[in-house]
Amino acid sequence: MNDSPGTPTVRVAVGDTVGRDADVLAAAREAADRTRVLETGPTGAPGGPHCYATVDGRTARYGAVTETTIKRIVSACEGGRLLTGEAEAVAEGERPPTPESGPLAVGTPCVLDGFGWHPPDAVPNPVAPDVREGPDEALATVERVGLRGRGRADVATDEPLAEYWTRTRDADGDPVLVVHANDADPEADADRLCGASAPGRVWDAAEAVASIVGTEDIIAFAPAEDELLADRLEAVGDWQVARADSSFRVGEPTMALEALEGNDRIEARRRPPGPEEWGLYGRPTLVHTPRTLLQLAELWQNPDSFDPEATDPGTRLVTVSGDIPEPATVELSTGAPLSRALDAVESPKSARYAVGGRFGGLTRSLDTPASAPAMASAGLGTEGAIEVLSTDRCIVATVGERAAFAREENCGRCVPCREGSKQLHESLRAVYDGAFDAGDIGELARTMRTTSLCAFGETAARPVKTALSEFESEFRAHAKGRCPAGACGGMQ
Repeated sequence: MNDSPGTPTVRVAVGDTVGRDADVLAAAREAADRTRVLETGPTGAPGGPHCYATVDGRTARYGAVTETTIKRIVSACEGGRLLTGEAEAVAEGERPPTPESGPLAVGTPCVLDGFGWHPPDAVPNPVAPDVREGPDEALATVERVGLRGRGRADVATDEPLAEYWTRTRDADGDPVLVVHANDADPEADADRLCGASAPGRVWDAAEAVASIVGTEDIIAFAPAEDELLADRLEAVGDWQVARADSSFRVGEPTMALEALEGNDRIEARRRPPGPEEWGLYGRPTLVHTPRTLLQLAELWQNPDSFDPEATDPGTRLVTVSGDIPEPATVELSTGAPLSRALDAVESPKSARYAVGGRFGGLTRSLDTPASAPAMASAGLGTEGAIEVLSTDRCIVATVGERAAFAREENCGRCVPCREGSKQLHESLRAVYDGAFDAGDIGELARTMRTTSLCAFGETAARPVKTALSEFESEFRAHAKGRCPAGACGGMQ
């Protein structure tokens, strides 16, 4: 293969080690002789496999690529031609075409910019060297803007990052940074997407944060069952990659530390002090998600694009899943309504939504802005997930399944979560027997939220609480023996 300037190039976005993406990549490499074939990370958009072809300074983007299609694309490149008839978009230059419509046109791609284009280990615009030269200035920028942590696996979830870094710098002991890419919330895919598509950029941002708090010890925490993600993290940077089986429980930062320490029983830790002061093996420990780190990189590279007057400056990644043909992850400005994310998928016109992952809030409307304070005020979760619930799905059964999950998956350390999740599940089962007391269920939810040890218990009752607020009539119908959705067997 010729790697000289001007060599035709095909980029194949690969998000799995076995499956259509891997098959398309193998077919491209088999067909290529004079064409350079690059493996890139997943785009987050539906309609894959995706690929780009560049010939003589023009680039085309393709979706739903098959092994047959990729061979035609490569064959055209071998002859010095760009196959445009099957392309979704064509543009001048060696950059991905700017989409005018479709999933990739949704939102404000900053963090996601370059996903599917750059090889996973690439660092197009490194920030770590600049931060090393001025760590105090870099910290001051984050503090001035008020950037918040992103994702429930982050120690600074929805809170100003600079405050946590300051506590770590002031704490006794040698600090450590954990990059937490092992959140197993089934509806929130942003951190795995970032880790699989841009591990080089994640490493660079992690190195910058490590410089600010004064450590060279960085650990990437990866899911053992996701070989592609773990392997890509291992291929970049001078960090230790720890692999462990995924579970929803270890998505909580202190339980992640328990798993990293190899403890047999994974339980939440009491706070204060938080991990940023007393964490892994007693060391001051920052636990940040890949999406937090990539948002930081964007801030340091383009500080003028962040509004320090905003309650939640920057952008947020949102994964749309549920009762739709194929999920998608998009990037929204925190001032944009959550409904904008639906433009990236084929969604039913009439639906309800669970916002915030497994323990997200249920709602009829997505008019809420994608900022953490706005979503929290609306009773929604900030995990970065919208689950589309079709109208033929029973709301009572849906929240019952989530309550059962909480009952089975909680760590058992604190009474409000351990016993509260049992009582919550039993209260929902009683609805089918005709016993329904909205006040009692609401008070139980409030107690769990205000007295539980960690975010698991604090949010476990949120689906039920918000469902009661939005869909109480459906609970009352079930208590009378009728399922409005017609989904519950034996009910008329």
